[in-house]
Amino acid sequence: MSILVIAEHNNATLNASTLPTVTAALALDKDVHVLIAGSGANAVAESASKIAGVTKVLHTDDAAYEHPVAENIAALIVNLASTYSHIVAPGTFFGKNFMPRVAALLDVQQISDISGIESDDTFIRPIYAGNAFAKVQCADNPKVLTIRPTAFDAAAPEGGSAAIESIGSAGDSGLSKFVGQELTKSERPDLATAKIVISGGRGLGNGENFNKLLEPIADKLNAAIGASRAAVDAGYVPNDLQVGQTGKVVAPNLYIAVGISGAIQHLAGMKDSKVIVAINKDEEAPIFGIADYGIVGDLFDILPELEKAI
Repeated sequence: MSILVIAEHNNATLNASTLPTVTAALALDKDVHVLIAGSGANAVAESASKIAGVTKVLHTDDAAYEHPVAENIAALIVNLASTYSHIVAPGTFFGKNFMPRVAALLDVQQISDISGIESDDTFIRPIYAGNAFAKVQCADNPKVLTIRPTAFDAAAPEGGSAAIESIGSAGDSGLSKFVGQELTKSERPDLATAKIVISGGRGLGNGENFNKLLEPIADKLNAAIGASRAAVDAGYVPNDLQVGQTGKVVAPNLYIAVGISGAIQHLAGMKDSKVIVAINKDEEAPIFGIADYGIVGDLFDILPELEKAI
């Protein structure tokens, strides 16, 4: 049977998380279908059809899918489930929103945050905030999976020529409705996909220091800005900048941790980064245990010097 990938998008472009999810799906079976549920998302369907390895794109256009309300998306997926052996979505806030509901409606278990695939029924996933890995075998049909995007290479966005098939809508469930959203707008790269990330912790002292000390370095490096949960909880920055187990999982080429002690919750969200640089005045801070490079000292002295040196 085929694999169904639920694409994350904004009705205009595919989210980067979709490409590694396709890679994971291709490790399960070579017959991979991608679902584009949206409103006015024809361009997204065209983009999905070009992804290398995708054999079919299912496209449904309905105002009910303009925003990914869990009740509406889940009903659509459940209607399609009988023809698929696996239903796969990125383990981002998008996938976490509706996939548990899909699993419940199908009366199967969900296997979350998969970071490795051994066979079509055996998967590797992190547990204990990434300090251990569990090998999970699942006999359910279909198998409902969310994929950790940072654990898989992105599929090539060009090279495919999949057919696009229009499918019917499951309609508006009427159980909930989208009211509005407040998004932080920034010219910097998206935190989840940025090649360089500089994150601040409680050691920065306040939100003003995020702006004064981190932003100039981020601008010079074309980096995204992140934060620890402690900094978010203290109100220094909004929670969409949080990196960690309950925030965003990132794996950039370079991760700079400033004033972050390295609690397990934070390490779970960034320890797969290619190169990690830690700046902390406490030489015993756990962050130094995973850092490739460490600077022990006062961040208020180090950061201005680092900016000058870049």
